[in-house]
Amino acid sequence: MTTRTRTVALALAALALTATACGTGGPAPDAERASAAPREAAAGEPAPRRPATLPLTRDGRAPVFAHGRRAPRDKTVALTFDADMTADQGPRAAAGEPFDNPELVGLLRAERVPATFFVTGMWARTYPEQTAALGRDPLFEVANHSYSHYAFTRPCHGLPALEPGRALAEVRQGFAALRAAGVPDPVPYFRFPGGCYTDATLRAIAPAGVTVVQWDVAGGDPFTEDADAVVRQVLSGVRPGSVVVLHCTRSAAPATAEAVRRVVPELRERGYRFTRVSELVADSAR
Repeated sequence: MTTRTRTVALALAALALTATACGTGGPAPDAERASAAPREAAAGEPAPRRPATLPLTRDGRAPVFAHGRRAPRDKTVALTFDADMTADQGPRAAAGEPFDNPELVGLLRAERVPATFFVTGMWARTYPEQTAALGRDPLFEVANHSYSHYAFTRPCHGLPALEPGRALAEVRQGFAALRAAGVPDPVPYFRFPGGCYTDATLRAIAPAGVTVVQWDVAGGDPFTEDADAVVRQVLSGVRPGSVVVLHCTRSAAPATAEAVRRVVPELRERGYRFTRVSELVADSAR
């Protein structure tokens, strides 16, 4: 059996599985998902290119990306989902508190919506199978949201702060946790916990070779059960090239799946095409 035949067989077998957490199950063999997946290289062809990154600034800071090109004729939007978890939340998850969101991931798959997941190392350690499933699914990409979800500068929305000098190690530890959970090639993007950073922290993490990904539309889903409010906030803010930040943690963002269920068809009706952050970065880097 060839590698390609085995891949097709595995994908078909995965259709019989039901997603059980924020990332289990395999990719569906439909046209849009196939177009989102990197083409498998034939023998003798070069390996697929690494996702695009932006160059360091002239003074040595990691680059920051907040949105793509504002191209009215190519109305793209990237939905991103943060999988947050701090060290003190690990025991809560072990006791049954849900920090995953199977309904959300299942919805994205059913609607064939590409997305980028920013996953903390703690979340990857707690949900390794779900993390690996997100990494296997060509519809999605997995990026780094730090290891501990501690703030890189303070104040930052009440988050506990890293010890001084820990910034670069925290980024590297986050990537290591993703690989240990079964994502061998996480995309080279990093999102600061809480979105909080300074020029000093950008210089500190520059050796990691990452592009820092922020956003231009905040969904406002943390700690709210009001899906209507999240829908209004997303729809009122999206423009061509937007990066939307939402969350993949039922415990802290219980309305997200319902909000996404309403947002997706409305944005498509407005002519938007969903994409992953890597496409927006690559387009802006041309």
